[in-house]
Amino acid sequence: MGNRRRAVRQVSSVPETFGSRVRAMRIAEGLSLSEFARRLYYSKGHVSRVETGAQAPSPEFVRKCDAVLGAGGELIDLAGETERAARPAAAGATEEEVWVMTMMPEGGGSFNPVGRRDVLLGGMAVIAGLKVSGTGVVAVDAEAQLLQHRRLFDAARALGQSSSPDVVLPMVVGQAQALRTLATQVTGGALPKVASLAARTAEYAGWMAQESGDDAAAAWWTARAVRVSGVAGDDYLSSYALVRQALIAMYQGDGAETVALAQQAQERKNVPARILGLAAQREAQGRALAGDPDGCLRALDRARTWLQDPDGVPDGPVIGTSQVADPVGVATGWCLYDLGRPAEAAEVLDRELARIPLSAVRARTRFGLRLCLAYAASGELEQACRLAQPLLVQLAQLGSATIRTDLRKLAVVLRRWHAHPDVRAVGPELTAALSTAR
Repeated sequence: MGNRRRAVRQVSSVPETFGSRVRAMRIAEGLSLSEFARRLYYSKGHVSRVETGAQAPSPEFVRKCDAVLGAGGELIDLAGETERAARPAAAGATEEEVWVMTMMPEGGGSFNPVGRRDVLLGGMAVIAGLKVSGTGVVAVDAEAQLLQHRRLFDAARALGQSSSPDVVLPMVVGQAQALRTLATQVTGGALPKVASLAARTAEYAGWMAQESGDDAAAAWWTARAVRVSGVAGDDYLSSYALVRQALIAMYQGDGAETVALAQQAQERKNVPARILGLAAQREAQGRALAGDPDGCLRALDRARTWLQDPDGVPDGPVIGTSQVADPVGVATGWCLYDLGRPAEAAEVLDRELARIPLSAVRARTRFGLRLCLAYAASGELEQACRLAQPLLVQLAQLGSATIRTDLRKLAVVLRRWHAHPDVRAVGPELTAALSTAR
């Protein structure tokens, strides 16, 4: 290992281009172009085109080169993969906003928070004036209503495991509005309980918005969840909001921002161990994107310690996934792929996928498709294609924008082996799945 590091340092005078740096490192390692291509599971022609600058490297190619050459993230930095991506600003939610949601007969729709003045000036006074009058709800009635709202929320989360955000999001937004109304009617100590569930509902609406491909709406709902949680006195949700923001950055491919947000969540005081564990897990995924294997593994170790703390779970609905038996296990497999170690990733993900219940369709599709990607990137094309076929059907049902990011990566990998019979067989279904993506 020491010789490898010295060999890498010896080429530091090479001009700052990705292709020339890779070529210099490869030669310093004593690797022929053919052997290097074999270790990467890319064709020799593809590697040659990248080295000469004739073809731009994909993020996956960059990470695999970094791993095979033991560059410790240097190649990832050089390729510019850790540059900060522009993230949507989280607009603050105010109680003066009118919520307007359009729902189309064929499915789908949109949600827009609009200032009351803008609504009136825009000729929508009728919408703004619509409200349900009531006589007020005493605290004991609020308790009964909260019980039903909790059941509705749990049912929405369960439905979200197997349905499109187009189906789930209108339900969750409707419940958020119902809880907003209830909060104006309750008395005494019931308000914090209503606010707590309202905050969790807003946070889940943010997740469904992200799944629908609307990062701006996801940021808005997350900001609202933080604001409402302050009324409930459970400020820890503001720490979890940082974990959610880190997830948005992660799917945008921004490892540095993912790490920064996840670390902020861990630095806050009085944060429950479960949220600390989820933050450390997200940090690990960000470090994997940035090509930092040591930091990634340390973060995974912290995540496992915190998530195993039986006293670290806040009251109320489960924060984070409730369907995955070992969140750190699947995160480890996820990270290994991004670290350029797809064969190891496939081994871990194959084991962990078997532990996810069949009813958790969204989770199984998410990690199943990442397993396909790991198989394909390690040259196990038959396995990748066999597993992909049923997942493509499920993905059409789920309408998940985040899972589609891995679908696009899978299509790029399989395109390199377009003549393989299994790749040809799955090609039409893969093309159809990509063409129906938003």
